Amino acid sequence: METRNLIGYSYQPEQGNKFKAVDPSLGVDLPGEFYAASIAEAGAAMNLADKAFGFYRHIGNSKKAAFLHSIADEIIAIGNPLIERAMAESGLPAARLQGERARTTNQLKMFADLLEEGSWVEAVIDTAIPDRQPLPRIDIRKMMVPLGPCVVFGASNFPMAFSVAGGDTAAALAAGCPVVVKAHPAHPGTSALVAEAIKKAAEKTGMPEGVFSILYDDGYAIGEALVKHPKTKIVTFTGSFKGGMALVKMARERDEPIPVFAEMGSTNPIIFLPKALENRAEGLAKLSASITTNAGQFCTQPGLLIAVRSEGLEKFKKALSIAIADVNSATMLTPGICANFNRLSSGMLADDAVTVIAKSDKLDATKINQGIAVVTEITAAAFLADEKFKEEVFGPYSMLVIADDIAQLEQVVDSLHGQLTATVMAENEELPNYKSITDKLSNLAGRIILNGPPTGVEVGNAIQHGGPFPATSDSRFTSVGTSSIKRFVRPVCWQNWSEDLLPDELKTSNPLKIWRLFNNEWTK
Repeated sequence: METRNLIGYSYQPEQGNKFKAVDPSLGVDLPGEFYAASIAEAGAAMNLADKAFGFYRHIGNSKKAAFLHSIADEIIAIGNPLIERAMAESGLPAARLQGERARTTNQLKMFADLLEEGSWVEAVIDTAIPDRQPLPRIDIRKMMVPLGPCVVFGASNFPMAFSVAGGDTAAALAAGCPVVVKAHPAHPGTSALVAEAIKKAAEKTGMPEGVFSILYDDGYAIGEALVKHPKTKIVTFTGSFKGGMALVKMARERDEPIPVFAEMGSTNPIIFLPKALENRAEGLAKLSASITTNAGQFCTQPGLLIAVRSEGLEKFKKALSIAIADVNSATMLTPGICANFNRLSSGMLADDAVTVIAKSDKLDATKINQGIAVVTEITAAAFLADEKFKEEVFGPYSMLVIADDIAQLEQVVDSLHGQLTATVMAENEELPNYKSITDKLSNLAGRIILNGPPTGVEVGNAIQHGGPFPATSDSRFTSVGTSSIKRFVRPVCWQNWSEDLLPDELKTSNPLKIWRLFNNEWTK
């Protein structure tokens, strides 16, 4: 396994501090030594990415699409070694990682198809009207263009789909932006295998050197250097609120501030309306899987359950208690994540206002860093009295907030911060009576779900994976789906340019079959 930093097509000499990946379930070092990048290497990667940008931005959609397809093919060609290494580094089961690999390759192919289709450039053409009164109209045409070199921070909880060749990288490359990845230190071996696949694909499809690089580091120095480098034009991050805001602050304090698209956590509240609890309390308890699967380490894991006190709620609590007690412990992604989960969940349990509904006792004593599923309850009055109860506990933990009536439930909803998702469990006939609540949720979250779990994100054209602060740093964008390409582009207007000098997408004689807004009418 190649463990050195990859800058363009070249692996750098072995230097710097060495570190190893750790099997979180056993606490043992895994094979392979990884060399932390130097500040000079970070600079070299960004300068090479900037040089590549001048060529790659004009390389053409078909060639970029071929590159993305080739990356997907090379990842698949790695075979079982990729799954085995990711299992060892993350503690995640094979089936989950096989599904994640499929998501990763399908995302790449999805963006390749988007490039071939072409409408993502949002071409708008207003041709000249010289005899318009009282003033003539000049020829103006507009389209999206790439921002420039992008820094992608790999995420801990998705070692493939939100990492080296994940959605951020796929969208950035599709837009025409070279990518420098800061590999997550929890899964450097997985990152190295995928980086090699991208390198092979870039060479096979004739991409410029510097279109992709990857750097390793088990600390923060290289990430800071990449964000502050003058050639960096955009940053993406998925992780903690503290980490995301540190990057946002760095980017704002640069001589040239740049956008940081940070996904920083969410408690993903679920609202239970009275009729739903009355009619199907036991069925709703199946949400235990959404709370606990893969040790609850999803950004859309439901950390808050909110309902009005009722007989139906008591039935739900009883069924949920039985389901949670039957959940096996699961390995958490890293020792640090496990320690943080234990610290935060223990802090909740230590508060006199919090009581335990259910806690699993199925601990695998042969392994360490195990997440133990627990669901607690609290009154709405106590929840509203202390901000700490709104904090995300990343892991298999959820809190049931019990209101005395609908008015108090609305108070709880009003008190919540921005979320990735918000869910309503309701019968269709009762929804018209609670429009105030559903309206509040649409202001609160990026995705509003009816009668379904928030976990499981469909990667497509209509998905919105992003929400108001502090769930993300910019709620106008998504980090999943084809619309995520919009994070990596900006609009540019061409005024009074002759047809032969315009980009192909803006020519009235354009042979490309893309949808354009041509003199106020959509045309292909």
